[in-house]
Amino acid sequence: MILRGNVYSEVLHLYTAISVLAPDQHLDEGAYRICYLLHGLHNDQNSWIDSTLLQIFARDYNVLFVMPAVGRSFYADMKHGYNYYTYVSEELPEICKKVFNISAKREDTAVIGCSMGGYGALKIALSKPEQYGFCGALSPACLFIDEHLNGLRKNADYWLKTGGPEAETILRDFQAVFGEELSYTDGDEILKLAKKVAAGSVRMKIYAACGTGDNLQKENIRFKELVEKLNLDYSYEAWDGGHDWLFFNDALKKALQVWHA
Repeated sequence: MILRGNVYSEVLHLYTAISVLAPDQHLDEGAYRICYLLHGLHNDQNSWIDSTLLQIFARDYNVLFVMPAVGRSFYADMKHGYNYYTYVSEELPEICKKVFNISAKREDTAVIGCSMGGYGALKIALSKPEQYGFCGALSPACLFIDEHLNGLRKNADYWLKTGGPEAETILRDFQAVFGEELSYTDGDEILKLAKKVAAGSVRMKIYAACGTGDNLQKENIRFKELVEKLNLDYSYEAWDGGHDWLFFNDALKKALQVWHA
């Protein structure tokens, strides 16, 4: 079953787009596992349904997938925009509990995303480890957000000259999220969040993947080497592939296999 529509958010103060995909088979008893599946910078709430074998994955792994629309917000409570972090991490789960037959168990709850959504998945899961038993980060972007923002703050002109045709748009995105001063908090930095979880008592499975032909591979390998030093249930895989839906489809299947192992 595929649902595409809108839901009213008290946090955003508007009707916001959402897509939901549930397994076609009905449960005689029990509840579905739930996965909040997050889109990337250039995508929307329909991209996972339209570009992957999501219907097959829902059937094979008995998962209800919920896909919110967040624009180019980086899953943040924006300085100039909407509070998408609060919406996705707090309000949306409460809405889903009221509407769908989903498990309340932490181990049956996952958040997975690609690219910007991979950053969002890590940020949400590591900020609220008590809510999620699994996190999947597929070719995640902005793993070192502090370095990105500090570099832009010091030399925005260089970025605009060398960052390609989308450089100006991305700069505006960051300014909308973090303000003109590009100020960030510890809650925006994935490595600091990971260290905090590692020092605590709540554990989750974290699966990360990145294609060997992806321009984010170097950053992902660096992040992998740092996270592997922490006390986390973390695994990383790499294989031939780019920053595209062919890779994301395969990576999502692998992530679901790890979650259900």
